[in-house]
Amino acid sequence: MTPRPCNGDFRCAHCGNYVSAVHTMCGVNNRNHCPYCLWSRHLDLYAAGDRLSACKAPMRPLGLTTKPGRNKYAPGSGELMLVHMCVYCGRLSINRIAADDDAQALMEVFSVASALPPRTRDLLLASGIRLLEHEGLEIVRRQLLGGHVTCTA
Repeated sequence: MTPRPCNGDFRCAHCGNYVSAVHTMCGVNNRNHCPYCLWSRHLDLYAAGDRLSACKAPMRPLGLTTKPGRNKYAPGSGELMLVHMCVYCGRLSINRIAADDDAQALMEVFSVASALPPRTRDLLLASGIRLLEHEGLEIVRRQLLGGHVTCTA
């Protein structure tokens, strides 16, 4: 995924699709993951959008989590976030879901998170990242599909 200097658009290094980084299309300010396969690239070092990382390696989507919401009485009400891990250096990052991200691809990332190896799960927990698993299915469906969706799985 090599960002183009004019507006940040890029071609995904994982699936090869062209990705628009135009804010009005994706709804995020610092686009670095593909809306089709959800893979990212290790671009940022200290803060979203700084593009200071020397690594530049692909980042694999590991699962979904939620950003802590302001309403402490509504657990799981925070914004849905995508968790990535750099395939080269192992750095973890949490990224906002973009408006044009493929809902089916997000559901697939959510469903395979429970099969992550113990070493990866331990690294996530040590970093304070708790992936949503089966018990979070309703949260994921509600945020991706809107409205109240009853979990039947």
